[in-house]
Formats: sequence, structure tokens, C-alpha cells
Amino acid sequence: MNRPHLLVVAASLALAHTAFAAPALDASNPFAQPSSLPLHYPAFDKIKNEHFLPAYAAGMAEHLREIDAITRVRSAPTFDNTIVAMERAGQMLARVAATFSNLQTANTNDTLDAVDREMSPKLAAHNDTIYLNPALFQRVKTLHAKRATLGLDAESKHLLERVYKEFVRAGANLSGTNKDRLKKYNAEIASLQSEFSQRVLKEANASALMVATRAELAGFSDAEINAAALEADKRGQKGKYAIAIVNTSSQPALSTLTNRSTRERLMAASLNRGSRGGEFDSRELVLKLVKLRAERATLLGYPNYAAYSQELETAKNPQAVNKLLAELAKPAVNNARKEAAEIQKVIDAGKGGFQVASYDWPIYQDKVRAAKYNFDENQLRPYFELNRVLVDGVFFAATKEYGITFKERKDLPVYDADVRTFDVFDHDGKQLAIFIFDPYARGNKQGGAWMNEYVSQSHLLGNKPVVGNHLNIPKPAAGEPTLLTYDEVRTAFHEFGHALHGMFSNVKYPHFSGTSVPRDFVEYPSQVNEMWAIWPEVLSNYAKHHQTGAPMPKELLDKVVASKKFNQGYMTTEYLAASLLDQRWHQLKASEIPTDVLAFEARALKEAGVDFAPVPPRYRTTYFSHSMNGGYSAGYYAYLWSEKLDADTVQWFTTSGGLSRKNGDHFRKTLLSRGGSADAMDLFRDFRGRDPVIEPLLERRGLTGN
Repeated sequence: MNRPHLLVVAASLALAHTAFAAPALDASNPFAQPSSLPLHYPAFDKIKNEHFLPAYAAGMAEHLREIDAITRVRSAPTFDNTIVAMERAGQMLARVAATFSNLQTANTNDTLDAVDREMSPKLAAHNDTIYLNPALFQRVKTLHAKRATLGLDAESKHLLERVYKEFVRAGANLSGTNKDRLKKYNAEIASLQSEFSQRVLKEANASALMVATRAELAGFSDAEINAAALEADKRGQKGKYAIAIVNTSSQPALSTLTNRSTRERLMAASLNRGSRGGEFDSRELVLKLVKLRAERATLLGYPNYAAYSQELETAKNPQAVNKLLAELAKPAVNNARKEAAEIQKVIDAGKGGFQVASYDWPIYQDKVRAAKYNFDENQLRPYFELNRVLVDGVFFAATKEYGITFKERKDLPVYDADVRTFDVFDHDGKQLAIFIFDPYARGNKQGGAWMNEYVSQSHLLGNKPVVGNHLNIPKPAAGEPTLLTYDEVRTAFHEFGHALHGMFSNVKYPHFSGTSVPRDFVEYPSQVNEMWAIWPEVLSNYAKHHQTGAPMPKELLDKVVASKKFNQGYMTTEYLAASLLDQRWHQLKASEIPTDVLAFEARALKEAGVDFAPVPPRYRTTYFSHSMNGGYSAGYYAYLWSEKLDADTVQWFTTSGGLSRKNGDHFRKTLLSRGGSADAMDLFRDFRGRDPVIEPLLERRGLTGN
């Protein structure tokens, strides 16, 4: 999941009074009032590029006036006149920020990119205006000091403690001079993160592999070749073929291309992103960014940025993260080397005459799989048609587990013709949420897959959730079915797990809505939802041949299940390599920042024991958006940390009766509905009845006995 952080934030303290005087927003601007559409669904048909800047200005000014009013209350601070008032403040700004951040990641353009560059430092400064406001902090501090005597319910007490901690972490206790330094750091970091994200997207588009002949695309189906021709035509290269680059190091096409030279060129194009010179090179940005983060952490009293970042996570500190990654690195690489040896045997048996390289692994792993289990993943694709996966798979599982139902609607406006919307109804027939589904890759859409909240649930504000899942499935040529890989099917179930977390939110305060939980906990519910992708009852309901409707043969289903641990060495190693890079960069002091990004990366991988060339990091530093754009900086380990909880939970579901309303209702009541309203690990204990254990994770990833 990639949920952009929404800063409910305008200008620095020096500009605050000017911001107060910002003109009222024209009534014709769609953000002037909450959307009149169901559940305040965004009016995408009315929102224009030119609406964002004035809406931001008006929203920030309104927010500052509301904060100023809180500080001017003459009576002593109370929970209601301070903390609750802060929760109610900034609603216009929240509307603008939610819609903008979602559009700018899913459907951007040059104008939106320019707005992002302009607003990022202003929003960071506005955040400082609020969190570094001494009068406001004094009210919070006073309440925090006597929190035990306020008679607060558990969620309210948790909110007070969290808000106080956020003020302290934002620098509220710093001296005036240091506050000025902090504001400068925040603005620069925000600008660099915005620039990094935009360069990564533009570099991916610029790095598409252009191919001159059909022969170079040997292994592609006719549909894939037609799609490549269409992609080249879109890029002004009619008569040629283009393979677009996706976000990760390894590319989907590597599993089907039989021309080794084409595979090599494709992998090189992917791995060299951001480090080949030119306007989209990101190396200088990386060095500036990690240095500023380190200096900012030091200013706030932390030894490094990772220590600052992980303080509020369930891991708590870098030592715990390092321990987990180190424990898994050796067995993971050992597994990967065994898998490489198996691939090499297949290459040698075919008299290939070469040693397995990173660009050989995907296609030859399928050959090994075929030999081991008598099937390859391409046998699955005819049974994984997109609409069936969504409706008869993802939705079906949710209905069986939670009793919720879905009804597609065509009347709501969308920002792209391929976007679909669904009303979601609870088991009692009442509307629970609206779900937005955006499946296809586009040149103006960030890579990867993520869930976003367009409207967050809150009883205080009376809001029900509007959530979206955004995937990056290659769109087939007109008239061709959208057939998914197994990994794309798994991703659809994963992201819908995030959507469920948002839709089931049942909290009072917007601060805690939905997925507003620690980063190393947020992936946990979504990873659990992946289990239903191959649950027999679910799989048999959606895995039907797209032409004949025939169910996937049982023997093929059995092979899917039997091969779950296949290639886990590769997958664990590529993930660990990226996680270790994220930690190495963010555990540096400012004085330790290197001058050569690629040399540091190579040294870090070698020292960690994961420098195995056939398995490159899932993301290299120069296009590691999770780490560098702020969303998962020093937090990419979170997927594995969450998987420990996930594997333990899957074991519980499996031994407790599997896919049932009883099990789903328990998971929903104790954990999914609670958002961030309590300590994350307390929620896990409420659900599971004990602390998590690691054995199910080791078993899942085949890391026992290594």
C-alpha cells in the first residue's frame, strides 16, 4: 500500500497573518463546500487543474483561522475546546489535499506536477505553523500533564497521547533558532521528495525499451506484440515496439521473452534508471535528501533518521529492525543460491552456454517450476480474467467473510474512462462505503499498486469512507481480454485488504481512521487478505477460462497450492536487499553521507551478505520511491514485519474454520474496525489472544533448516 501522507497543513509562521487574509474561495470552485455527491465522493467531472491552488490557499487560511481561534479561547484548555477542536479544523484543506494527492499519483499531468512542486514546501511550512505554535502546544501540554484525571474514554486518551507526541516530534520543544532551522529542513525535504517522485515517473517513461522487429519479441503472444506496437505508436515510434518499464527492478516481460539479448537490454534499462545522467538522474537528489533527513533527526535529538522514523512503529527502534533483517538474510540468500543452481541445470541441459543472470531468472524459474510441478504460470492466465478476479474472487471472498455486498454504479464521475465505482453495503443492507477501482497502467500514473482514501471515516465528522485501489496492469489492445498473472491476482487481493481496513473503520476521530496505523502494521491486514486468492472455495469461483467458462482443472489448482514456497529464496532476497538499503541510508549520520550512490549501494549489499547478482534489489536506490519520497523512508522493512503477524493470522484462520462469517466478524471487530484508535500490538493481541510468533513466517518462506 502506498497511502500518500496528507499534511493538514500553507505558509510559515512569518506568513501566517497573510494567509489569514487569503480571499474567500469562489463558490464555483468544487472545493468550496463538501461534495454533494453520495458520501462526499469527489466531483471529478467538475474539478479542474486550476481549482487546486486557490483551494489550497483558502483551505490553509481557513485552517489557520480555526487554529488561531483555539489558542484565543479564554477559558482553561479542555479536551473538547482543544483536542476535539483541532480534529474538526482543516476540513476544506483535507478535501483539497486528499483529492489532489490521489489524482497526482493516479492521473497526473504537467500542471498537477507543478502544483505539487509549489505546494509541497508550503504544506510542510504550514504543518510547522501549527505544530510549532507555542500557545497551541501549551494547551496540549497542559492537558497531557493531567490526562489521567480527565475521565477520557480509551480512544480519546489515546488521541491526546498521540497528539502530544506528534507535537514533540515535530519540534515543539525546540528553541526559537532551532525551530527556524527545522522549518527550513522540512521545506527542503518536502521539495526534494516531490522532485524525486516526479523524476522516477518520468525516467520510467523515458526508459521504455524500443524494439525494431517482431523477432526481438519472440515469446510474446500476438496480443502482447499488438500492445507493444500500440505503446510505441503512442510514443511517436510507429512501426516499432515498446516495452514499458514498471516500478520494480525485474520486469514482467522477462518471464516470456525468449530472445536473451532483448531480456538483457530490458533489465539494463530497468536497473540503470536514475543513474544514467540526464535531466531525470536522481543520484544528487538522494544524497541531499538523506543528508537533510539525518540533520533533521539530529536536531530533534535522535541519533539518525531511522531512529526518529521508527519510534512510533511497532518495531520501536533500528536495532529491532536490523535484527529481523539479519536473521533472514543468510537463509534467504542460501535459498536463492539453491534456486539459481536448479535454474543453471535447466540452462545447461538446454546447452545454453551461459551462467544465469538476473534477466534469465524469471523465464527459467518458470521452466524449473514446469519441471517440478508440471506447469508454468502462463497456464494460469487464461483463468484469471480481470472482471472475474474482481467480482467473483475479491468481492466474493469479502461477502463470504464479512457479509458485505457490492453494486456497480455508472452515474458517478471518474477521472479516467477505465475507472469503475461500486457501492458497498454492510451485512444489514446499509451503505458502508464507495469503492473506486483503477486497474490499468498509464504513463501519467505512478508505478506499483496502492490504496487511497478519498474520504476517511469519522463519527465526529459524520463521514463514511470513499476508498480506492490503484493497480498497474498492462492494458490489452482493444477487444482483447485482460488476463492477469498470478502475482497480479495476488496484488488485487492484497490491495483490497487495505480497502477493507479503510471501509470497516469505525472510529470517532479522523486522526485514527482506517489505515492510520504504524507503517509496519498497515500491511498486515492486506497481506492476510491475500490468503483468499488461492482458498479453494474462492479460487474455484473465479478461476474460469475466459473463453469457455470451464473451471481451472483441479490438478492445476493443486499445483498452484503445492508451489506456494517455490522461488521464495528469490522473492525474500530481493525484498531484503531493498529493505537493507533503506536502513543503511537512513541509519547514517549526516557526516557519514557518501558521495557516490552506486558505490555505497554495492558496499551495503555486500556487507549485508545479499550481493547476489542474479537477484538484484527489488528497488535500487535511484528509483526507490518507497524509501525516498517519504512514504516508507526507513520503513520498507514494514512488509516483512507485518508478514510475521500475517502468517500467524493465516494460521489462525486455517485452523479455526477458514472462510466464515464468524472468523471474519471477529477479525473485523477486534482489529479492522479499530483503525489507529489503540496501540497496534494491543489490537493484535485482542484478535489473536497472544503475542505473534515467527514460526509460521519461517515455514511460509521456506526458511526453516537453512
